[in-house]
Amino acid sequence: MRHRFLGSTGLVVSELCLGAMTFGRESAEPESHAILDRFTEAGGNFIDTADIYSAGASEEILGRWLKQRRRDDLVIATKVRYGTGESPNDRGLGRNHLIAGVEASLRRLGTDHIDLYQVHAWDPATPLEETLSTLDTLVKSGKVRYLGASNFTGWQLQKALDLSRLHGWERFAALQPLYNLLDRSTEWELTEVARHEGLGVIPWSPLRGGWLSGSIRRGATAPPAGSRVETAERLGWGESWSAYQDERTWRVLDALFEVSERSGLTPAQVAVAWLGGRPTVTAPIVGARTLDQLENLLGAAGIDLDPADAALLTKAGDQPLPYPYSVIATDPAER
Repeated sequence: MRHRFLGSTGLVVSELCLGAMTFGRESAEPESHAILDRFTEAGGNFIDTADIYSAGASEEILGRWLKQRRRDDLVIATKVRYGTGESPNDRGLGRNHLIAGVEASLRRLGTDHIDLYQVHAWDPATPLEETLSTLDTLVKSGKVRYLGASNFTGWQLQKALDLSRLHGWERFAALQPLYNLLDRSTEWELTEVARHEGLGVIPWSPLRGGWLSGSIRRGATAPPAGSRVETAERLGWGESWSAYQDERTWRVLDALFEVSERSGLTPAQVAVAWLGGRPTVTAPIVGARTLDQLENLLGAAGIDLDPADAALLTKAGDQPLPYPYSVIATDPAER
């Protein structure tokens, strides 16, 4: 497992980040701890969770495992924003919820600090200055080391960075967006902001709920029985069958299997390696329900795809740019 700096910070993290969303949901505590053991044995030190995952159980499971480890060897990331209780103030990015949220996460994790504290999504109801000034206070208190944002638009991220710069507040060091071979709109603005501002990008859903795992290929007429894609179709989640089964997806999957067969890597390993090689990406967040799934994903560590294979995958997922990106792309000054 290689290690990288998180964006322009001095924080060193593994090239894969272990996502703990499955802990307490698909993975019981013993299985979750076994997954954590194997990930760290392979050289991983970066683990991502959130206060809402399994209603806090994900943080608690991780916290009990942390008690048996040297805390400073690990980089623990969690998130705050969504509802954690019945009170109107048990949600959002207001000062009350941020302070209560960090204290609750610290208790569940059983630690005195959070390495990367991320706002889980934009909050239109709270003044951005209130959110950012409170986050700055949390860093100055020592309870939080670095800050990150997830599920922001380009203008929201840039505005937050500019306000922090203006007021001398601690700035976001990381961005956690949806980004994979099938979801590429992140490249239009978000990764450009990250590149210009020195943020490390830690994408979620690198396999898009199983679409890029190797279990679906051209010719399929329905999602595999019992798969996350099948569940997503039933519940209306973003990675549903109806949202992705189109010619562009089949084209991407054709390229994925072609590179897999040529390289000897599994389709999942190819998808994760492609993402890990994209500009600004520090560490794709990989989630696993079982040790077998984790072992497959660990095979992407240390892999640099052949440039021709990476280009083939990128081209397969290219799509017509909407305005104004289409105009910018044809401007000679931008070439």
